[in-house]
Amino acid sequence: MSNILDKFDLHGRTALITGGAGLLGRQFSLALAQAGANVLVADLNRKIAESFSFSLREQGLRAEGVAVDVTNPDSTRAMVQAAREIFGGLDILVNSAALDPKFDPANLSSQGANAFEDYALDAWRQALDVNLTGMFLASQAAVQPMLAAGRGVIINISSIYGIAGPDQRLYERPDGSRQYKPVYYSVTKAGVLGFTRYLAAYYAGKNIRVNALTPGGVFNGHDETFTEQYSSRAILGRMANIDEISAAMLFLCSDASSYMTGSNLVVDGGWTAW
Repeated sequence: MSNILDKFDLHGRTALITGGAGLLGRQFSLALAQAGANVLVADLNRKIAESFSFSLREQGLRAEGVAVDVTNPDSTRAMVQAAREIFGGLDILVNSAALDPKFDPANLSSQGANAFEDYALDAWRQALDVNLTGMFLASQAAVQPMLAAGRGVIINISSIYGIAGPDQRLYERPDGSRQYKPVYYSVTKAGVLGFTRYLAAYYAGKNIRVNALTPGGVFNGHDETFTEQYSSRAILGRMANIDEISAAMLFLCSDASSYMTGSNLVVDGGWTAW
């Protein structure tokens, strides 16, 4: 009789994580490597990707870092080729790279008002290019070795703001000043869900599964006002801890989810349940 835990084992498989040196990308890379996968950490910043992959190797895990610009087809093809050359193939793609306007202490001061009425066209186009076209290009490159191998898994990262409109009251400051989660974020994250369903249906019969993972807000040192306001909207009454999304990622990447494709797994503390 097989052990259910064997279904989560990724030994012998190679996972490529775009945005792999980001807040969640690091957690995804760590979790998949701990489950036995060979992990290619791909990020726009080569230095950070290589440094983080080195830290994984120091833990006895198999990981390498590469640079990628997901908006450039030559770069995404080179990223996939690196996975094949270093690890001998590609079994899993995690599309985590995205522009994400964060409101934690490290990023709060760089956020403009983001009001819709005068939101810059160039910023809108850049976000579409990274968040949607980047996912398209990375997936287009990754499916080639998957088709050749006769199997593969693609996981696309969406957001609760791709399901429900942002509650802009969360971004009002104690002094009465207003900031906004920008329009591109909801639009692109909703687009991720449509892209996921399209690919899942397109590869019917090819043994390539495509699913989305939709996390809620992850605590990253946010100020007390924002944390309390956000937490009051979640049924569990808090933001997610940084490592609470990773188990869901492992589930979707592994054989534990072998009967899932075209689905969206929501891990949001109940935010979208009411």
